[in-house]
Order: sequence, then C-alpha cells, then structure tokens
Amino acid sequence: MTIGPPCKVLIVDDSAVVRQMLSEILASDPGIEVVGTAADPLLAREKIKRLHPDVITLDVEMPRMDGLAFLENLMRLHPVPVVMISSLTERGADTTLQALALGAVDFVSKPKLDVARGLQAYADEIIAKVKMAARSRVRSLARTNVPRITLDTPAAPSPRTIQFRTTDRLIAIGASAGGTEALRVVLEGMPADAPAVVMTQHLPATFSTAFADRLNRHSAMSVREATDGEAVLPGHAYLPPGGMHLRVIRDGARWRCRIDDGPPINRHKPAVDVLFRSVAESAGANAIGAILTGMGDDGARGLLEMRIAGAATLVQDEATSVIWGMPGTAYRLGAAEEMVPLDRIAERLMSLARA
Repeated sequence: MTIGPPCKVLIVDDSAVVRQMLSEILASDPGIEVVGTAADPLLAREKIKRLHPDVITLDVEMPRMDGLAFLENLMRLHPVPVVMISSLTERGADTTLQALALGAVDFVSKPKLDVARGLQAYADEIIAKVKMAARSRVRSLARTNVPRITLDTPAAPSPRTIQFRTTDRLIAIGASAGGTEALRVVLEGMPADAPAVVMTQHLPATFSTAFADRLNRHSAMSVREATDGEAVLPGHAYLPPGGMHLRVIRDGARWRCRIDDGPPINRHKPAVDVLFRSVAESAGANAIGAILTGMGDDGARGLLEMRIAGAATLVQDEATSVIWGMPGTAYRLGAAEEMVPLDRIAERLMSLARA
C-alpha cells in the first residue's frame, strides 16, 4: 500500500530499449509514476520544466550533450535527485564517481551485454534506489571547503618527520549512498599524520581501484586498497579491494588488514558490520567509529559492538546526509554517542583521537 502520491520519474537514456525496460520496471511499483522519457539531455531539459519530476534516471554517455555536463548544469540551476545508469567498466567507474561528486544520489550498473535481461535482474535495486532518491536531500552544486585539521603541535613538522603519537588509535568509517563524496570530505579534512583509518563503502567490485585513487588525490593521507596481511599504519587509509570484506586483526602490538572472501552480510560485500565487528574485537577502546550517509542498516549493530567495547562512536547528522538510513538506524539503536554535521566530522575524529 502506497502512502501519499507516487514519486514522479523522468527516464533519460539514448537507448529506446533501455527507456522501455526502465519504464516497465519502474511502473510495476505502485509508489512510482513514470511521467516521461527523453532520448537526450536537450529533450530532457524541456520535459523537466514541463513535468517537474521528483527523480531523474540518467545515462552517463549520450549524444548531443555529455551526461556529466548535463548533470552539472542541472545541479547548479535546478537540483533534482538523480540516479545514474552507468556501465560496469573501469572508465564507467571513473565517470560514475565524477557524477556522484557532481551531486547524483546513487547509481545502477548497466550490464554490457544483453541489457534488457540484465536490467530486469536489477529491477528490485532500480526500484529501491529511485524511491530512496525521492526521499534524499540534494543541494545546488557548491563545494564546501573543509579546513584541514592538524595535530596538537602548533609548529609544522619537518618534511622528514612523521608524527606517530596516535599509533594506538584506529578510526573505522562506514558509508553507502552519498558516501563517496562524504568520505572525500572527511579525508580531505584529515592531516597527513592522522591515526590509521579503515573504511568500507558499498560499491561494485570494479569501482574500488578508481575510488581509492580518487580519495588519495583529495587527501593528505595515503589512501589505498588494502592487501591481506599488511600492517595498519598511521597516516594511511585503507579500503577493501573490489567485492571483498575488510577486517582488522591484532598481531602483537600492531593491527593488520585481513581480506575476507566470505559471503555477503546485510546483502553487502564489502559490509560495514564485518569491519566494525573486527575493530571492536581487535582495537576495543582504542578505536573510534563513524557511520556516514547511506541506505539501509549495515554497520548499525557493528557500531553498537564498538561502543560496548569502549570505542568512541558517532554518526553523520540527518541534515547533511544524502540519505539518513544507516546513520539513523545506528543512532536509534543507541550505537552512536553523538551526531555530527559532515563538515565537522574530520575535526571531531581528530579531537576524539587526541582525547
């Protein structure tokens, strides 16, 4: 049973087959009304003015105007929640990450072969993401500059000196929808000698390398895909390699990464709960946990386990989250001690690390 009017969706894709398939998939849900389709961004522009859609699905590569250029104009002039339809290629990964940076809420991966049958297999995901997008927060395109935090010494360290005062601290972060940009904002605000950071972001397997490279370009920390058995070091941030869980294990006086090929947890691989539970067990009160924007409830129970183990815990607040699913669930569960706006999370993590 649908509460309230259905969300109005405009489908923008140069493929008539994809437009037809997406129309049928979305129209099958009583909570969605497909108000129109457009074969290119210029036609879409006219239909947006006339139809006032709540959500737009947008192909990345289209004729007459590049999907990214159209998205950038849209978010600057007339912000509407956008779900990108993108290909699962390495180039597609980079383009999709650019789209998320420009303000797209989420994306659905379009299969390279047999698109019609492939999209049907994604039907539940497409419906869920479009309905989530209708409830999400979008803002006009304007980048906030987050001040980079430094550790408590006022004097700048010499280039050869790396400060290791926070070796006994470990920061664990989980995110999903909206999280690619939220993680960038947090890491952009962290100093080069911050405590080690371990992260899980829900992404398709083929996106992890491009995502790690993107975060590394924006952070003073060294951001990388974790390898099995490598030491967890200050000044470094670790992401799981594509389609694998990341756990932290204790090895004497230090922590190491464990890459885990186990089954999906909470329908996700990598899963935030897998990471957080390992951090609760291996780092206990030396850890700090944070859940950023995301759909669903992955990470909430793991964050609670971290808090019970003595870790400081926080979630991104509702006002700055694209979707307050994961952080909201964690907060209601009592897993988080505080809610923090996105632009203050890096500062708060560093403050907790010094405490």
